[in-house]
Amino acid sequence: MVVKVLQRIAQTGSIVIMSVHQPSYRILGLLDRLIFLSRGQTVYSGPPMHLPSFFAEFGHPIPENENRTEFALDLIRELEGSPGGTKSLVEFNKSWQNMKHTPNTEPDCHGLSLKEAISASISKGKLVSGATNNDASPNSMVPTFANPLWIEMAVLSKRSVTNSRRMPELFGIRLVAVLVTGFILATMFWQLDNSPKGVQERLGFFAFAMSTTFYTCADALPVFLQERYIFMRETAYNAYRRSSYVLSHALVSLPSLIFLSFSFAAITFWAVGLDGGFSGFFFFFLIIFASFWAGNSFVTFLSGVVPHVMLGYTIVVAILAYFLLFSGFFMNRDRIPPYIGLVSLHVPCEIPLRSSFAK
Repeated sequence: MVVKVLQRIAQTGSIVIMSVHQPSYRILGLLDRLIFLSRGQTVYSGPPMHLPSFFAEFGHPIPENENRTEFALDLIRELEGSPGGTKSLVEFNKSWQNMKHTPNTEPDCHGLSLKEAISASISKGKLVSGATNNDASPNSMVPTFANPLWIEMAVLSKRSVTNSRRMPELFGIRLVAVLVTGFILATMFWQLDNSPKGVQERLGFFAFAMSTTFYTCADALPVFLQERYIFMRETAYNAYRRSSYVLSHALVSLPSLIFLSFSFAAITFWAVGLDGGFSGFFFFFLIIFASFWAGNSFVTFLSGVVPHVMLGYTIVVAILAYFLLFSGFFMNRDRIPPYIGLVSLHVPCEIPLRSSFAK
């Protein structure tokens, strides 16, 4: 039963608020507090067990063997249809609360007021507070980390692998894009020579290769956005260290990035005619892998800054386009303004080009 599950969640210290239309007698017995509203006005607020005494003092006692909530709702509807409406019931509820109870300070079943219960729930990580509680008691302080770093990384890595297996289409589409682009580049730049024309065509190959590695990293944007609020809530109350989250996700992403880099390098290296043998291939593979990892890390960083998917995609495409523009393929280094130096990627892009003509 759903309400029983919510009751167990509330018993752990969480504040559970639910809206129910005509709850049954069994559901009514599971609730700790009950609120009746009529056109935005509170006509009753308190434990369900106080309903008979409340309506008895109001002058409308609940008959025996009558469903309390149905009686209350029928009475509220009857009052709403009367000329005075539910004003009398609203005023009676206010006076009854002042006489019988003190709002927001009534002890709950654990001997805590509502404010103390919320503070205790926040301290257990059950709620996220919108403001800092400067006068919090020592009992409501956020606990320290319960597990060492390696256990946190193991748990987070397992969760990340599970989430990746639930969305295999992300890696599949990225792999298809890399394979198709690598095949097209291999056929277009087939066996280039060392002539000036071959050098120019190699520049075009490296430019497209770098743009492929960067733009295919955009699939990492929605991954963190889906976990953003979970991450904020869990780290706010020291469920795990932020470093554990970063390291575990980095380790989980390594196999896929290595496979993508090796696939792209194996398709294009010998087909294009790059020099260096096996050592040159390994060097080219490392450059592609570093580009994938840099692009993936940058997109993940942006997903932590930009909370909206479509806005994030727009910013990612624009900034990666700037990276490609100032990469050194389309203009000399001397023509790049000094203030653009931070986004210039000409150094890593020059390495494979120079290695091709090192002999």
